[in-house]
Amino acid sequence: MTTKRPAVLFVCVKNGGKSQMAAALMRHHAGDAVEVHSAGTWPGSAINAQSSEAIAEIGADMSSAVPQLVTPDLLRGVDQVVVIGGEAVIEPVEGMTAPVTTWYTDEPSKRGIDGMERMRLVRDDIDAHVRALLTELTQSPN
Repeated sequence: MTTKRPAVLFVCVKNGGKSQMAAALMRHHAGDAVEVHSAGTWPGSAINAQSSEAIAEIGADMSSAVPQLVTPDLLRGVDQVVVIGGEAVIEPVEGMTAPVTTWYTDEPSKRGIDGMERMRLVRDDIDAHVRALLTELTQSPN
């Protein structure tokens, strides 16, 4: 008997930084065990270069990622929706069964920390969330 691998969608507003970081980290840690998607409620035009650099420092890759729009089909096709930060809002769509969870991540800029130092702290905070979610997704029966 084959078990369907869990599918997760990471969402933020622009889909150029935090949600892409979470997706890259999940792919890095989970390999093929989890189907990973990333999208934005109001996608920007490019990936945040510092986000990509911070991810590359730990061996993950988001360099080929492109900001995508959250679509109803995407929302219907995943098992878990994770909104990163308090700005993006996901309204359930007909046929959607995935729970929506919000991760309020560390924002070092509120403490005067900017640049790559900020991005590494953001990355490490998101990474801790991703590792916990991966454990949850791979230990519970599907």
